[in-house]
Amino acid sequence: MEVFSNKKKNIKKLPNPKKEMSFFEHLEELRWTIFRSLLYIIIVAVVVFVSKDFVFRHIIAAHLYSDFPTYRFFCFLSDSMCVHPPKLELITRVMGEQFFVHIKVSLVLGFVASFPLVMWEVWKFISPGLEDTERKITAGVVSICSLLFFLGISFGYFVIAPFAIKFFAEYTVGDFAQTSPTLDSYVGFLTMLTLPAGIIFELPIVVYFLAKAGIVNAKLLKSYRRHAIIVILILAAIITPPDVFTQVLIGIPILFIYEVGIIVAKRVDKKRKKDE
Repeated sequence: MEVFSNKKKNIKKLPNPKKEMSFFEHLEELRWTIFRSLLYIIIVAVVVFVSKDFVFRHIIAAHLYSDFPTYRFFCFLSDSMCVHPPKLELITRVMGEQFFVHIKVSLVLGFVASFPLVMWEVWKFISPGLEDTERKITAGVVSICSLLFFLGISFGYFVIAPFAIKFFAEYTVGDFAQTSPTLDSYVGFLTMLTLPAGIIFELPIVVYFLAKAGIVNAKLLKSYRRHAIIVILILAAIITPPDVFTQVLIGIPILFIYEVGIIVAKRVDKKRKKDE
């Protein structure tokens, strides 16, 4: 009886793996998640900052040189399709502009490069609140999110940016007006063409969680397919030269991502009906 009593005492002392955290414990965990994510971004940003010459010549201003991969690819396909870089001279009008743009670029590239680590931190914070089945289903969410994000960034950088920069750099309303963008405006324009593309490519993941929550379904997404096509074509027409080829080149991958979202929602709908 004494041995059995001791065993009961030992069992009571075992930690409960399902023990819920208090509000302040969640707040503390969130604080550390944000801190570690910012730390990753800052570390990568410092590496980018000290690599100034390489970053600005081969990444930021790469679209202004004929050795950019997109230009070389189209020239390789055909002389008639050959794309040449725009003749742009970036200027600075404000004292310290180059320094502050340097910091901005470092932080943006720091975020892009450390995105998988940031997603991992977010996943570690969210996953304890999920059920075991939900945790198994979404186990690869960090890898998938990172892959889609980098695909979107690459699409924006290698496909959208070259055509958009060339078009707007060479567009003119008359001989009396010349395009001489500042370094800050050029970097801001390049960021606008690439970073949102990375976010847009996360659409299938967003659709998955919205479908799991019952907010959207495949039927709803299908009903808005025509609207989505019109919006995508309008955006493609705005950011590209006025020719059908480049509009289709940019519009098709985005439409493909939308269709992937419909497929994801359909699978979630089927699983919900099966469980019911």
